[in-house]
Amino acid sequence: MTSSKWHALGNVYLLVERADLTAAEVCAEAQGTDGIVQVVASGTDWAEVVIWNPDGSTAEMSGNGTRIAARWLAERTDAKRVSIRVGRREVAARMLADGYVEQALGEVEVGESERVDGIELVAVSLGNPHAVVRGDPSEIERIGPRLETNERFPDRTNVQVVRVDGPGEVTARVWERGVGETSASGTSAVAVAAATHRDGEVLVHFPGGDLRVRLERGQAYLTGPAERIS
Repeated sequence: MTSSKWHALGNVYLLVERADLTAAEVCAEAQGTDGIVQVVASGTDWAEVVIWNPDGSTAEMSGNGTRIAARWLAERTDAKRVSIRVGRREVAARMLADGYVEQALGEVEVGESERVDGIELVAVSLGNPHAVVRGDPSEIERIGPRLETNERFPDRTNVQVVRVDGPGEVTARVWERGVGETSASGTSAVAVAAATHRDGEVLVHFPGGDLRVRLERGQAYLTGPAERIS
């Protein structure tokens, strides 16, 4: 099994080049990471991946995971623009300077404000579910596990607690479904930007660093780094 370890703002993934991988193998291999990016097929400028959580479940989408896959493929083939398919989504990625990657993540769906278990939130989807709560990000350890497994979300959900710092700028912490709190998350960056701003450019501060989101007519674009660890 050919593998390499990568991170995106401290969000660590093991990238595995292997067509077959079981949930049991994931649980064994993913220790000490935030998940596995499984490359099941690839060409010069495209790859198909499966995103695994450390508990052996799969994610419909991952901004950081697909960005890592894009950077891996670009380093391998010298392509400047690549396409990463995960589930039903195809993420177009463009290589920028200093290890940064700009991704077109596709449509983002933003729901109306609702109250779940006494917590006001906005449900957001990029193919994977998010529950965005406005408040003090330090509350993530209390709110995250409470909402992740709430019956409102039958497939569980990612949770973000976000503070709006000003126009086009927010600070957030993330509780990822099947993982727990992580240092950053690409789709979570889009979710908090869409829930708080709906349109335009938003700088999202995470404990692991910053991601830039651009929202245009319901489409989401994400820019951030991806680096090989080993």
